[in-house]
Amino acid sequence: MKKTSLVMNSILVLFIPVILIIGCKVEYNKNDYLRKVLGKLEHIKSATYNSTLNASAPGDTMEFRTLYSQTQEYINPIDTFIGSSFGVSQQSGTSKVSWFYDGKAEAFLDLNEKTIMIDSFETNSLPFRPITPPFFNFTKSIIKYALETKDSITTELKDFGDSIKFSMYIPYKVVEFFGKAFVTDNPYLARKDAFSKYDIWIKKSDNLPYRVRRNMPHQTTWQTAENVEFNKINIEDFILSKKLPPDFTINFRGKPKPVNDDLLGKVAPDWVLKDFNETSIALDKLKSKVLMIQFTGIGCGPCHASIPFLKQLVNDFKNKEFELVSIETWSNNITGIKRYYNNNDLNYKFLLSTVETTKNYQVTSVPIFFILDKDRVIRKIIRGYGEVTTEKEIRDAINELI
Repeated sequence: MKKTSLVMNSILVLFIPVILIIGCKVEYNKNDYLRKVLGKLEHIKSATYNSTLNASAPGDTMEFRTLYSQTQEYINPIDTFIGSSFGVSQQSGTSKVSWFYDGKAEAFLDLNEKTIMIDSFETNSLPFRPITPPFFNFTKSIIKYALETKDSITTELKDFGDSIKFSMYIPYKVVEFFGKAFVTDNPYLARKDAFSKYDIWIKKSDNLPYRVRRNMPHQTTWQTAENVEFNKINIEDFILSKKLPPDFTINFRGKPKPVNDDLLGKVAPDWVLKDFNETSIALDKLKSKVLMIQFTGIGCGPCHASIPFLKQLVNDFKNKEFELVSIETWSNNITGIKRYYNNNDLNYKFLLSTVETTKNYQVTSVPIFFILDKDRVIRKIIRGYGEVTTEKEIRDAINELI
Protein backbone atom coordinates (compact mmCIF):
# COMPACT_ATOMS: atom_id res chain seq x y z
CA MET A 1 0.00 0.00 0.00
CA LYS A 2 2.81 2.39 0.87
CA LYS A 3 4.51 1.68 -2.44
CA THR A 4 1.28 2.31 -4.31
CA SER A 5 0.79 5.60 -2.44
CA LEU A 6 4.31 6.71 -3.27
CA VAL A 7 3.75 5.91 -6.96
CA MET A 8 0.41 7.78 -7.03
CA ASN A 9 1.91 10.78 -5.25
CA SER A 10 4.77 10.84 -7.75
CA ILE A 11 2.28 10.76 -10.64
CA LEU A 12 0.29 13.62 -9.09
CA VAL A 13 3.44 15.68 -8.53
CA LEU A 14 4.39 15.18 -12.16
CA PHE A 15 0.84 15.87 -13.41
CA ILE A 16 0.23 19.17 -11.62
CA PRO A 17 2.98 21.09 -13.48
CA VAL A 18 1.64 19.71 -16.77
CA ILE A 19 -1.79 21.19 -15.98
CA LEU A 20 -0.23 24.55 -15.15
CA ILE A 21 1.80 24.55 -18.37
CA ILE A 22 -1.26 23.69 -20.47
CA GLY A 23 -3.31 26.44 -18.76
CA CYS A 24 -0.62 29.04 -19.47
CA LYS A 25 -0.29 27.85 -23.04
CA VAL A 26 -4.02 28.33 -23.72
CA GLU A 27 -3.88 31.89 -22.39
CA TYR A 28 -0.73 32.63 -24.41
CA ASN A 29 -2.28 31.27 -27.60
CA LYS A 30 -5.39 33.39 -27.10
CA ASN A 31 -3.44 36.63 -26.76
CA ASP A 32 -1.12 35.57 -29.56
CA TYR A 33 -4.11 35.09 -31.86
CA LEU A 34 -5.55 38.49 -30.90
CA ARG A 35 -2.21 40.12 -31.66
CA LYS A 36 -2.29 38.48 -35.10
CA VAL A 37 -5.78 39.89 -35.74
CA LEU A 38 -4.72 43.31 -34.45
CA GLY A 39 -1.73 43.25 -36.78
CA LYS A 40 -4.03 42.56 -39.74
CA LEU A 41 -6.31 45.42 -38.71
CA GLU A 42 -3.40 47.81 -38.37
CA HIS A 43 -2.40 47.13 -41.99
CA ILE A 44 -5.76 48.41 -43.24
CA LYS A 45 -5.45 51.93 -44.64
CA SER A 46 -9.01 52.17 -45.97
CA ALA A 47 -12.09 50.01 -46.45
CA THR A 48 -15.37 50.14 -48.34
CA TYR A 49 -18.17 47.78 -47.35
CA ASN A 50 -21.90 47.22 -47.04
CA SER A 51 -23.05 47.35 -43.45
CA THR A 52 -26.10 46.07 -41.60
CA LEU A 53 -26.55 47.66 -38.18
CA ASN A 54 -29.21 46.39 -35.77
CA ALA A 55 -30.16 47.87 -32.43
CA SER A 56 -32.44 46.80 -29.61
CA ALA A 57 -34.64 48.94 -27.41
CA PRO A 58 -33.45 49.69 -23.84
CA GLY A 59 -33.83 46.63 -21.66
CA ASP A 60 -34.31 44.35 -24.66
CA THR A 61 -32.01 42.21 -26.80
CA MET A 62 -34.28 41.63 -29.81
CA GLU A 63 -33.99 43.65 -32.99
CA PHE A 64 -35.80 46.99 -32.80
CA ARG A 65 -34.39 48.95 -35.74
CA THR A 66 -32.16 48.11 -38.69
CA LEU A 67 -30.00 50.38 -40.84
CA TYR A 68 -28.55 49.28 -44.17
CA SER A 69 -25.72 51.42 -45.50
CA GLN A 70 -22.51 51.60 -47.45
CA THR A 71 -19.49 52.86 -45.55
CA GLN A 72 -16.12 54.19 -46.58
CA GLU A 73 -13.59 54.47 -43.77
CA TYR A 74 -10.06 55.79 -43.91
CA ILE A 75 -7.38 55.51 -41.24
CA ASN A 76 -6.58 59.13 -40.45
CA PRO A 77 -3.61 59.46 -38.07
CA ILE A 78 -4.00 63.24 -38.04
CA ASP A 79 -7.24 62.79 -36.12
CA THR A 80 -6.17 62.17 -32.52
CA PHE A 81 -9.71 61.34 -31.35
CA ILE A 82 -10.93 58.21 -33.14
CA GLY A 83 -8.13 58.00 -35.71
CA SER A 84 -10.43 57.57 -38.71
CA SER A 85 -12.48 59.50 -41.22
CA PHE A 86 -15.61 58.01 -42.76
CA GLY A 87 -18.64 58.57 -44.94
CA VAL A 88 -21.92 56.66 -44.78
CA SER A 89 -24.52 56.35 -47.56
CA GLN A 90 -27.93 55.09 -46.48
CA GLN A 91 -28.44 53.05 -49.65
CA SER A 92 -25.76 50.74 -51.00
CA GLY A 93 -24.34 51.79 -54.33
CA THR A 94 -25.30 55.47 -54.13
CA SER A 95 -22.95 58.41 -53.81
CA LYS A 96 -25.38 60.38 -51.62
CA VAL A 97 -23.53 60.48 -48.32
CA SER A 98 -25.83 61.20 -45.37
CA TRP A 99 -23.28 61.08 -42.55
CA PHE A 100 -19.67 62.21 -42.78
CA TYR A 101 -16.65 62.78 -40.53
CA ASP A 102 -13.37 64.15 -41.83
CA GLY A 103 -11.40 64.30 -38.58
CA LYS A 104 -12.34 67.92 -37.94
CA ALA A 105 -16.12 68.02 -38.09
CA GLU A 106 -19.10 65.69 -38.35
CA ALA A 107 -21.94 66.39 -40.80
CA PHE A 108 -25.45 64.94 -41.05
CA LEU A 109 -27.28 65.46 -44.33
CA ASP A 110 -31.07 65.34 -44.52
CA LEU A 111 -31.58 64.48 -48.17
CA ASN A 112 -35.33 65.11 -48.02
CA GLU A 113 -35.25 68.48 -46.25
CA LYS A 114 -32.00 69.52 -48.01
CA THR A 115 -30.35 70.55 -44.75
CA ILE A 116 -26.93 69.85 -43.25
CA MET A 117 -26.14 69.78 -39.54
CA ILE A 118 -22.43 70.31 -38.88
CA ASP A 119 -20.80 69.64 -35.51
CA SER A 120 -17.26 71.01 -35.17
CA PHE A 121 -17.15 69.96 -31.48
CA GLU A 122 -16.30 73.48 -30.32
CA THR A 123 -18.80 73.24 -27.47
CA ASN A 124 -18.02 69.60 -26.62
CA SER A 125 -16.95 69.30 -22.97
CA LEU A 126 -16.43 65.52 -23.01
CA PRO A 127 -12.94 63.96 -23.00
CA PHE A 128 -13.84 62.28 -26.31
CA ARG A 129 -15.80 63.04 -29.44
CA PRO A 130 -19.11 61.16 -29.18
CA ILE A 131 -18.86 59.70 -32.66
CA THR A 132 -19.94 56.17 -33.54
CA PRO A 133 -16.72 54.82 -35.10
CA PRO A 134 -16.72 52.78 -38.33
CA PHE A 135 -16.55 48.99 -38.21
CA PHE A 136 -12.82 48.23 -38.54
CA ASN A 137 -11.80 51.16 -36.33
CA PHE A 138 -14.30 49.94 -33.72
CA THR A 139 -13.19 46.30 -33.68
CA LYS A 140 -9.52 47.31 -33.63
CA SER A 141 -10.10 49.49 -30.55
CA ILE A 142 -11.85 46.64 -28.72
CA ILE A 143 -9.09 44.09 -29.40
CA LYS A 144 -6.35 46.56 -28.55
CA TYR A 145 -8.05 47.33 -25.24
CA ALA A 146 -8.39 43.61 -24.45
CA LEU A 147 -4.64 43.14 -24.95
CA GLU A 148 -3.48 46.25 -23.11
CA THR A 149 -5.97 47.01 -20.32
CA LYS A 150 -5.26 46.61 -16.63
CA ASP A 151 -9.01 46.43 -15.93
CA SER A 152 -10.51 43.24 -14.61
CA ILE A 153 -11.90 41.58 -17.73
CA THR A 154 -12.82 38.09 -18.87
CA THR A 155 -12.01 37.01 -22.42
CA GLU A 156 -12.77 33.88 -24.40
CA LEU A 157 -12.20 32.42 -27.87
CA LYS A 158 -14.62 29.95 -29.45
CA ASP A 159 -13.88 28.02 -32.63
CA PHE A 160 -16.80 27.69 -35.10
CA GLY A 161 -14.91 25.96 -37.89
CA ASP A 162 -14.62 28.76 -40.45
CA SER A 163 -14.57 31.54 -37.84
CA ILE A 164 -13.47 32.42 -34.34
CA LYS A 165 -15.66 34.31 -31.87
CA PHE A 166 -13.81 36.56 -29.44
CA SER A 167 -15.78 37.58 -26.34
CA MET A 168 -14.88 40.15 -23.69
CA TYR A 169 -16.81 40.85 -20.49
CA ILE A 170 -16.15 43.92 -18.32
CA PRO A 171 -17.96 43.84 -14.94
CA TYR A 172 -19.26 46.93 -13.08
CA LYS A 173 -18.45 49.36 -15.89
CA VAL A 174 -20.10 50.68 -19.03
CA VAL A 175 -17.15 51.00 -21.41
CA GLU A 176 -17.67 52.58 -24.82
CA PHE A 177 -15.11 52.91 -27.60
CA PHE A 178 -14.61 56.29 -29.27
CA GLY A 179 -11.21 55.49 -30.72
CA LYS A 180 -10.09 54.65 -27.19
CA ALA A 181 -11.95 53.08 -24.30
CA PHE A 182 -13.96 55.42 -22.08
CA VAL A 183 -16.00 54.60 -19.00
CA THR A 184 -19.37 56.33 -19.36
CA ASP A 185 -21.29 57.32 -16.26
CA ASN A 186 -25.02 56.64 -16.04
CA PRO A 187 -26.58 58.32 -12.98
CA TYR A 188 -29.62 56.03 -13.27
CA LEU A 189 -27.61 52.79 -13.18
CA ALA A 190 -26.26 51.22 -9.99
CA ARG A 191 -22.65 49.98 -10.13
CA LYS A 192 -23.76 46.40 -9.44
CA ASP A 193 -25.94 46.51 -12.56
CA ALA A 194 -23.25 47.96 -14.85
CA PHE A 195 -21.40 45.76 -17.34
CA SER A 196 -20.06 45.73 -20.89
CA LYS A 197 -19.88 42.74 -23.21
CA TYR A 198 -18.35 42.69 -26.67
CA ASP A 199 -18.32 39.82 -29.16
CA ILE A 200 -16.31 39.87 -32.40
CA TRP A 201 -16.60 37.19 -35.10
CA ILE A 202 -13.37 36.74 -37.09
CA LYS A 203 -12.96 34.87 -40.38
CA LYS A 204 -10.22 32.26 -40.32
CA SER A 205 -9.54 32.82 -44.02
CA ASP A 206 -8.09 36.31 -43.49
CA ASN A 207 -8.08 36.74 -39.68
CA LEU A 208 -10.25 39.86 -39.96
CA PRO A 209 -13.51 40.69 -38.14
CA TYR A 210 -16.80 40.59 -40.03
CA ARG A 211 -19.34 40.94 -37.22
CA VAL A 212 -19.42 42.69 -33.85
CA ARG A 213 -21.96 42.79 -31.04
CA ARG A 214 -22.06 45.36 -28.24
CA ASN A 215 -24.18 44.44 -25.22
CA MET A 216 -24.89 47.01 -22.48
CA PRO A 217 -27.46 47.21 -19.66
CA HIS A 218 -29.50 49.70 -21.68
CA GLN A 219 -29.07 48.44 -25.24
CA THR A 220 -27.64 45.81 -27.58
CA THR A 221 -26.29 46.61 -31.06
CA TRP A 222 -24.76 44.33 -33.66
CA GLN A 223 -23.16 45.10 -36.99
CA THR A 224 -22.01 43.06 -39.98
CA ALA A 225 -19.58 44.18 -42.70
CA GLU A 226 -19.91 42.50 -46.12
CA ASN A 227 -18.49 42.88 -49.64
CA VAL A 228 -15.38 44.49 -48.25
CA GLU A 229 -12.74 46.13 -50.44
CA PHE A 230 -9.53 47.28 -48.84
CA ASN A 231 -7.16 50.14 -49.69
CA LYS A 232 -9.08 51.44 -52.74
CA ILE A 233 -9.67 55.01 -51.50
CA ASN A 234 -7.46 57.82 -50.20
CA ILE A 235 -7.62 60.92 -48.01
CA GLU A 236 -8.82 63.16 -50.85
CA ASP A 237 -12.15 61.32 -50.69
CA PHE A 238 -12.67 62.67 -47.17
CA ILE A 239 -12.63 66.42 -47.66
CA LEU A 240 -15.86 67.62 -46.08
CA SER A 241 -16.43 70.55 -48.44
CA LYS A 242 -16.58 68.15 -51.42
CA LYS A 243 -19.48 66.26 -49.82
CA LEU A 244 -21.74 69.25 -49.08
CA PRO A 245 -24.35 69.94 -51.80
CA PRO A 246 -24.35 73.67 -52.62
CA ASP A 247 -28.14 73.96 -52.51
CA PHE A 248 -28.46 72.60 -48.94
CA THR A 249 -29.06 74.82 -45.89
CA ILE A 250 -26.25 74.52 -43.34
CA ASN A 251 -26.86 74.60 -39.58
CA PHE A 252 -24.28 74.27 -36.80
CA ARG A 253 -24.79 72.03 -33.79
CA GLY A 254 -23.82 73.40 -30.41
CA LYS A 255 -25.01 76.94 -30.94
CA PRO A 256 -27.71 77.76 -28.39
CA LYS A 257 -31.19 77.97 -29.89
CA PRO A 258 -33.86 80.30 -28.54
CA VAL A 259 -36.47 78.39 -26.54
CA ASN A 260 -39.79 78.69 -28.33
CA ASP A 261 -42.61 78.66 -25.79
CA ASP A 262 -45.29 80.28 -27.92
CA LEU A 263 -47.57 77.27 -27.24
CA LEU A 264 -47.65 78.14 -23.53
CA GLY A 265 -51.05 79.47 -22.53
CA LYS A 266 -52.70 78.27 -25.74
CA VAL A 267 -55.04 75.37 -26.42
CA ALA A 268 -53.01 72.27 -27.24
CA PRO A 269 -52.98 71.27 -30.93
CA ASP A 270 -55.53 68.54 -31.55
CA TRP A 271 -54.55 65.02 -32.60
CA VAL A 272 -55.87 61.54 -33.25
CA LEU A 273 -53.13 58.95 -32.79
CA LYS A 274 -52.90 55.17 -32.71
CA ASP A 275 -51.37 52.85 -30.14
CA PHE A 276 -49.52 49.62 -30.99
CA ASN A 277 -52.83 47.76 -31.17
CA GLU A 278 -54.00 50.12 -33.96
CA THR A 279 -56.56 51.67 -31.61
CA SER A 280 -57.19 55.34 -32.37
CA ILE A 281 -57.22 57.76 -29.44
CA ALA A 282 -58.21 61.41 -29.80
CA LEU A 283 -57.06 64.23 -27.58
CA ASP A 284 -60.61 65.63 -27.28
CA LYS A 285 -61.85 62.26 -25.95
CA LEU A 286 -59.57 62.36 -22.90
CA LYS A 287 -61.67 63.89 -20.12
CA SER A 288 -59.32 64.04 -17.11
CA LYS A 289 -59.04 67.35 -15.26
CA VAL A 290 -55.27 67.41 -15.80
CA LEU A 291 -53.49 65.76 -18.71
CA MET A 292 -49.74 65.42 -19.16
CA ILE A 293 -48.37 64.62 -22.61
CA GLN A 294 -44.82 63.32 -22.81
CA PHE A 295 -43.09 63.22 -26.19
CA THR A 296 -40.48 60.47 -26.01
CA GLY A 297 -38.14 58.33 -28.11
CA ILE A 298 -37.29 54.67 -27.59
CA GLY A 299 -33.51 54.69 -27.35
CA CYS A 300 -33.38 58.06 -25.59
CA GLY A 301 -31.56 57.54 -22.26
CA PRO A 302 -33.32 60.24 -20.20
CA CYS A 303 -36.69 59.15 -21.62
CA HIS A 304 -36.11 55.59 -20.49
CA ALA A 305 -34.79 56.76 -17.11
CA SER A 306 -38.03 58.68 -16.50
CA ILE A 307 -40.23 55.56 -16.68
CA PRO A 308 -40.13 54.59 -12.96
CA PHE A 309 -41.11 58.14 -12.01
CA LEU A 310 -43.93 58.28 -14.57
CA LYS A 311 -45.37 54.96 -13.40
CA GLN A 312 -45.28 56.15 -9.80
CA LEU A 313 -46.86 59.44 -10.81
CA VAL A 314 -49.81 57.63 -12.38
CA ASN A 315 -50.29 55.60 -9.21
CA ASP A 316 -50.01 58.63 -6.93
CA PHE A 317 -52.65 60.59 -8.87
CA LYS A 318 -54.93 57.73 -9.96
CA ASN A 319 -57.90 59.04 -7.94
CA LYS A 320 -57.35 62.71 -8.72
CA GLU A 321 -58.51 63.11 -12.33
CA PHE A 322 -55.01 62.99 -13.79
CA GLU A 323 -53.94 61.14 -16.93
CA LEU A 324 -50.61 60.64 -18.67
CA VAL A 325 -50.10 59.97 -22.36
CA SER A 326 -46.66 59.19 -23.80
CA ILE A 327 -46.13 59.77 -27.54
CA GLU A 328 -43.32 57.95 -29.36
CA THR A 329 -41.49 60.12 -31.92
CA TRP A 330 -38.45 58.03 -32.92
CA SER A 331 -39.88 54.77 -34.20
CA ASN A 332 -42.93 53.15 -35.79
CA ASN A 333 -41.82 49.56 -35.15
CA ILE A 334 -45.15 48.26 -33.84
CA THR A 335 -43.85 44.89 -32.65
CA GLY A 336 -40.84 46.46 -30.92
CA ILE A 337 -42.93 49.21 -29.30
CA LYS A 338 -45.41 46.65 -27.96
CA ARG A 339 -42.55 44.59 -26.53
CA TYR A 340 -41.05 47.77 -24.97
CA TYR A 341 -44.42 48.62 -23.40
CA ASN A 342 -44.82 45.14 -21.92
CA ASN A 343 -41.19 44.73 -20.83
CA ASN A 344 -41.39 47.97 -18.84
CA ASP A 345 -44.90 47.19 -17.51
CA LEU A 346 -46.15 50.65 -18.45
CA ASN A 347 -49.42 51.77 -16.84
CA TYR A 348 -50.23 54.69 -19.12
CA LYS A 349 -51.18 55.19 -22.78
CA PHE A 350 -48.33 54.88 -25.26
CA LEU A 351 -49.13 56.29 -28.71
CA LEU A 352 -47.27 56.69 -32.00
CA SER A 353 -46.73 60.23 -33.19
CA THR A 354 -47.18 61.53 -36.71
CA VAL A 355 -44.95 64.04 -38.50
CA GLU A 356 -47.77 66.57 -38.21
CA THR A 357 -48.24 66.10 -34.45
CA THR A 358 -44.51 66.32 -33.72
CA LYS A 359 -44.33 69.50 -35.80
CA ASN A 360 -47.43 71.05 -34.24
CA TYR A 361 -45.98 70.64 -30.75
CA GLN A 362 -42.62 72.00 -31.94
CA VAL A 363 -40.78 68.93 -30.65
CA THR A 364 -37.09 69.15 -31.56
CA SER A 365 -35.72 66.99 -28.72
CA VAL A 366 -37.06 64.50 -26.20
CA PRO A 367 -38.24 64.09 -23.56
CA ILE A 368 -40.53 67.09 -23.39
CA PHE A 369 -43.60 67.33 -21.13
CA PHE A 370 -46.76 69.38 -21.74
CA ILE A 371 -49.14 69.80 -18.80
CA LEU A 372 -52.69 70.69 -19.83
CA ASP A 373 -55.64 71.91 -17.74
CA LYS A 374 -59.31 70.83 -18.05
CA ASP A 375 -59.79 73.12 -21.06
CA ARG A 376 -56.69 71.60 -22.66
CA VAL A 377 -54.74 74.82 -22.37
CA ILE A 378 -50.99 74.21 -22.05
CA ARG A 379 -50.04 75.48 -18.60
CA LYS A 380 -46.50 74.13 -18.34
CA ILE A 381 -43.76 72.98 -20.73
CA ILE A 382 -40.82 71.07 -19.25
CA ARG A 383 -37.84 70.02 -21.36
CA GLY A 384 -35.51 67.15 -20.49
CA TYR A 385 -35.49 64.95 -17.42
CA GLY A 386 -33.55 65.23 -14.18
CA GLU A 387 -34.41 62.82 -11.40
CA VAL A 388 -34.89 65.48 -8.71
CA THR A 389 -35.56 68.79 -10.45
CA THR A 390 -37.92 67.56 -13.19
CA GLU A 391 -39.93 65.34 -10.86
CA LYS A 392 -40.55 68.22 -8.45
CA GLU A 393 -41.42 70.60 -11.26
CA ILE A 394 -43.97 68.17 -12.71
CA ARG A 395 -45.57 67.35 -9.36
CA ASP A 396 -45.86 71.03 -8.43
CA ALA A 397 -47.50 71.87 -11.77
CA ILE A 398 -50.02 69.04 -11.44
CA ASN A 399 -50.90 69.93 -7.84
CA GLU A 400 -51.62 73.52 -8.86
CA LEU A 401 -54.22 72.33 -11.38
CA ILE A 402 -55.85 69.44 -9.50
